[in-house]
Amino acid sequence: MPLPLLLFDCDGTLVDSEPLLAEEMAIGLNSVGLPFAPTDYLGEFRGARFRRIVAELQQRYGDVDPEQLNRMENTMRANLASRLAEELTLIAGAGEALDALAAYPSAVVSNGPETKIYTALQATGLSDYFGNRLFSGYTANCWKPEPCLHLHAASIMGYSAHDCIAIDDALVGVRAALEAGMTVIHLNRFPDAEETPENAIMISNMYQLPAVIERLYREAWRSPARQRVIGG
Repeated sequence: MPLPLLLFDCDGTLVDSEPLLAEEMAIGLNSVGLPFAPTDYLGEFRGARFRRIVAELQQRYGDVDPEQLNRMENTMRANLASRLAEELTLIAGAGEALDALAAYPSAVVSNGPETKIYTALQATGLSDYFGNRLFSGYTANCWKPEPCLHLHAASIMGYSAHDCIAIDDALVGVRAALEAGMTVIHLNRFPDAEETPENAIMISNMYQLPAVIERLYREAWRSPARQRVIGG
């Protein structure tokens, strides 16, 4: 029975980039007159596309000149890339989980630009693990919480949604993968503040992931009922 495809989110799931991202967002957005604190990203906007955050803030506080926004975003992303290259670390347990799951086909599915994904994986030693199996919302022109980014990645990798397991820490990604029809594991590192959606499987740290994946494979992918459905 073929192994399921594992689709990993990047920020907050594999790499601990979100505190750096939140800080640089706050600096950039405040510089163009849009009030924003790092805690706003970590609380309200975690995992969301940057331009969606900007659009929401402009609804609240007023429009900003588009050219000014473009310059700010370019500066913010350059500063973030420098910090990622120098300061980024893995999420605790991510490296061990990937080692334990090395036999499974896998890819990264992220709302971030490809350059940011490459920088993050390079800085944390994961670029060799995933190679070019990286799927960006900016490349697919589709972002979580819409399901099409996950479906795009599965299609390119040659899998149906039914044969994928998505692993994501952010609710936007969890909901996107659920809507895509995938099995979903929610890395809920903030269980006191965040509720895992119905039909998703919650883990509180990445050390737990290999055992959950192996259990799913034994109970679902290798089950006689599933093999009858696949075999017709």
